[in-house]
Amino acid sequence: MLFNSEAFLFWFLPAALLGFFLCRRFVPALAIPLLVIASLVFYAQWKLSYLFILLASVGFNYGAYLLLEKQSSRRTKHLLVALAVAANLGLLGFYKYSGFFVNDVLHLPIAGFEAPLLPLAISFFTFQQIAFIVDEAYTETKRVRFDEYAAFVTFFPQLIAGPIVRHDELIPQLKAPRPTGFFLAGTVMFLIGLSKKVLIADTFARWASAGFASPSELTMSDAWLAALSYTMQLYFDFSGYSDMAIGLGLLFGFRLPQNFNSPYKAKSLQDFWQRWHMTLSRWLRDYLYIPLGGNRRGKARTYLNLFLTMLLGGLWHGAAWTFVVWGALHGAALALNRVWSRLGIGIWTPIAWMMTFVFIVFTWVFFRAESIGDAVTVSAAMLGGQGFGFVQGGVVPLFVWGLLAAFVVIVRFAPNSHQITDAVTERRGPLVWFALFLVGIVGTMAVKRLMETSVPSEFLYFQF
Repeated sequence: MLFNSEAFLFWFLPAALLGFFLCRRFVPALAIPLLVIASLVFYAQWKLSYLFILLASVGFNYGAYLLLEKQSSRRTKHLLVALAVAANLGLLGFYKYSGFFVNDVLHLPIAGFEAPLLPLAISFFTFQQIAFIVDEAYTETKRVRFDEYAAFVTFFPQLIAGPIVRHDELIPQLKAPRPTGFFLAGTVMFLIGLSKKVLIADTFARWASAGFASPSELTMSDAWLAALSYTMQLYFDFSGYSDMAIGLGLLFGFRLPQNFNSPYKAKSLQDFWQRWHMTLSRWLRDYLYIPLGGNRRGKARTYLNLFLTMLLGGLWHGAAWTFVVWGALHGAALALNRVWSRLGIGIWTPIAWMMTFVFIVFTWVFFRAESIGDAVTVSAAMLGGQGFGFVQGGVVPLFVWGLLAAFVVIVRFAPNSHQITDAVTERRGPLVWFALFLVGIVGTMAVKRLMETSVPSEFLYFQF
């Protein structure tokens, strides 16, 4: 079930909201269990067998938490945490990477071997539970009930593609339920996210898919059109999902963490990773970069830790060499960014922004391409290696370039979803009411377009 589907919008969501608030009003003890049941129903719509893997993961990690709670020995806690983390990574590794390592890394000729089907959202709920186990082992917190823990992991707005929530961001809200005062904010945020997905991301997807489907035929102009289209598609698709997730959380009365903060406004690569997929960036920082030594063991080790963190971050996104190369490029660039910062040499802000944006566009090519060869071909075409024409297989409408130019300006200068939502819900001037009116109109357009589409498109991060 997709957020941008009629079944979700007109059946599942109203039923879940009604049931949840009726429980909170009349039988408060059943509100959280009902939320868990609704989330499991939502998840089971994809494939019933996925549900058993999710339930097994939740049960195992909650059991590990109960064992940790009983331990007073720090050494024993260390051992239990190591075993729990290894088990979680083992589950993720088996389903997500066994095929990659057997077929693409080791090239083992195993007769009849087929990579297991990847369970939906396994990358997200695994990381979220690893963070919980590590944090709970070394912090004093209130006892977490099983229904609270299950809701923390399975809460359907953020289950499939984040944000990656920490236990101290959601479980205290589950423990202290209060009547929602966020309904307007949630509605505005959800409509903005829906509009991003249906009206913008899905539009740019057509040109991105057309270009990456035939990389050897791309001229310089066509290659840039494809790369920029994917740059916009990926941002508006994933940030749209995050906006919808956060908006849905607000509808239920829960605040989920911000996941995007205008990343294409970044003036350095470090700045970009503080703005893009923010909950993943902090997870990689806190549970990988810092345990590796962070910046505490000298300059050379700092650069190596940055590189390794991004390399593994790339692999987290997908079991393919393209993601490994993408992560390696970002890791190397972050290390260079750190070296440049130490030199204290400033760059004029517009130039710094342009250099950062162009690098991001080039590296998204590896993120999108089907193979390293295709990514190299598209990159070469962007540099003029396959001609400089303006036409590929027919006439490319000029309005596409105009649209791309307009959205480059929008992502660079316009307020983001959180700024718009805050303005609409916290202030009540004429301009704010006009903005609310526009959000309503655009949201209505998105719903109308959605209803005209026979099959709603999946979100890109469902693949990871």
